[in-house]
Amino acid sequence: MSERVISLFDLRNRPAAVPATPIPATGLLGDKRGRPLRDLRISVTDRCNFRCNYCMPKEVFNTDYKYLPHSSLLSFEEITRIARLFVSHGVQKLRLTGGEPLLRKNLEVLIAQLAALRTPEGLPLDLTLTTNGSLLRRKAAGLKAAGLQRVTVSLDGLNDTIFRAMNDVDFPVADVLDGIEAAKEVGLGRDAKGGFSGLKINMVVKKSTNLGEIIPMARHFRGSGLTLRFIEYMDVGETNGWQMDEVLPSAELIKLLQTEFPLVPLEASAPGETAQRWGYANAQGVFDPRLGEVGVISSVTQAFCGDCNRARLSTEGQLYLCLFAAQGFDLRTLMRNGTSDADIASAIGLIWNERDDRYSELRGQNLQPPPVPGQKRVEMSYIGG
Repeated sequence: MSERVISLFDLRNRPAAVPATPIPATGLLGDKRGRPLRDLRISVTDRCNFRCNYCMPKEVFNTDYKYLPHSSLLSFEEITRIARLFVSHGVQKLRLTGGEPLLRKNLEVLIAQLAALRTPEGLPLDLTLTTNGSLLRRKAAGLKAAGLQRVTVSLDGLNDTIFRAMNDVDFPVADVLDGIEAAKEVGLGRDAKGGFSGLKINMVVKKSTNLGEIIPMARHFRGSGLTLRFIEYMDVGETNGWQMDEVLPSAELIKLLQTEFPLVPLEASAPGETAQRWGYANAQGVFDPRLGEVGVISSVTQAFCGDCNRARLSTEGQLYLCLFAAQGFDLRTLMRNGTSDADIASAIGLIWNERDDRYSELRGQNLQPPPVPGQKRVEMSYIGG
């Protein structure tokens, strides 16, 4: 068998231009479709200790794979600086991701810096992190003390054999469940009512692998105070060998859940929310908050491009406007060549004003433009989910 080599950086980045006419940071930035900028997802590392086949398959991300050198990564001070400029444009939520973000040394220092940021109105930001949970028992207390408010744990099943197969490094599911308990113990994700609405569990559903884990996962987390969200297996990047017949549409997943649990639809909790919410109903058919809720993220079968308010910053300072993008904008060079905050903010404003991305919507209508020769879509492991 010939070795499969995937180049992740061909034609990836383009310069971020400072416009001749400054674009002031008013918090009212809008793209070509009128979508505001509210959510910034920040990748802090391109490394992960799992090899999930839908994200970082082992045959590509093997011992010979060349990760970014440390000098290429944004420093914590650079991340905080760029986050502050995004906040001035209206960002209210910061999510740290990876790779596996807990692999970044001294991450608590960055969290403390970001937790100190405030919106122009003086309000704290919604600061959260996505993790595979493998290091959460060790890190939970420090993350909470540094100012992290919420956490999302990726967990693709409770059956230990299936879970070890999906992470492909033989990591036991019991250790992830213990990490979730550690997060609860220190209060990560605890809300004003004493529940844990800010502690979420994400399960990617791939038909051939973990279809049988849907009901056990729902049964396990029902009544726990944690929200379980099911994510359609996505066509992200070039390395995961995505096939449409591996996707379980969210509508079918909800029907499957309803064979065992009565569910009622809930309103979105925030504009631009990616998950459709469903609440467990009581004997009267009414949502019972004590039983909790589930969510479905239907990025393949039900595009939510229309109100997408998210931007993504790679670990080396490249700004991406869509999870399915092929090119990013180089903000790191601006930061390292002495460009002023005002000019970098103007560059961000220009990039967002010109944004017209709607990949999932076009895919659903079979209207995607033909690929540009030499361009490859960005990997989820590079900019996070």
